[in-house]
Amino acid sequence: MENIFILGLASMGGLGFLLASFLALASKKLKVEEDPRLAMIREALPSANCGACGMPGCFNFAEGVIENEVSINGCPVGGAKTAQEIARIMCVEIEGFQRKVAKIFCQGGLKETEKKAAYYGIVDCKSASTISGGEKICEWGCLGYSNCVKTCKFDAIYMNRNGLPVVDEDNCTGCGKCVEACPRNLIELHPPEVMVHVYCKNHDPGKIARKICKKACIACRLCVKPCPDNIRIEDNLAVIDYSNGFIGDRICTEKCPTDSIIYN
Repeated sequence: MENIFILGLASMGGLGFLLASFLALASKKLKVEEDPRLAMIREALPSANCGACGMPGCFNFAEGVIENEVSINGCPVGGAKTAQEIARIMCVEIEGFQRKVAKIFCQGGLKETEKKAAYYGIVDCKSASTISGGEKICEWGCLGYSNCVKTCKFDAIYMNRNGLPVVDEDNCTGCGKCVEACPRNLIELHPPEVMVHVYCKNHDPGKIARKICKKACIACRLCVKPCPDNIRIEDNLAVIDYSNGFIGDRICTEKCPTDSIIYN
């Protein structure tokens, strides 16, 4: 019996040795060498894992760069510095990186517009927008339940006492998460050097818009007259054309009776 036990133990040990040797050999033969640039790119990235680049996370973005699936300057959080470092690692040249920041296109806070009802429900803009379009009379404006603030990972947005979100452009990375979070499409990304914007999205006729909100665009065309090449009226709202490189002129804003178009 003792001999049988020893023989079995030896057989199992030998079989284990053979399997271990096979696995060791297979691991060497089948080993996939990791591109050393992958670790370097991951090190250069901000590790925010915010998804602003269109990838699930920074690791996936780094893999995408190596495989030429994403742009080298596709990380808005890292900005120009990160793009330049990745370009150095990849031994390529890139065009200049244009920084963008979030802009809130609504000035209809608690002081400027009235409420049509009281909302008692989930403190969430998307939820409130499904209940008769929210509690404000203006159905185009900010709902004020801070979805944009909650989704920002960089403390770049806060709510002011007037019930409106405010962007801290120094902290804003242009990741675009706040843009996705707003159910009213009131947030857009623009280069910080652009100085003129229409801070309103109300498409109601002028008479109605002015009754609804003190800061609403009333399509009076007083901004169009001095800047006809860059501003037009579409669906009762002033629209600025930035496609020709226009960044703003104070003269476009001086006659606005509601201060809905601002130079800042």
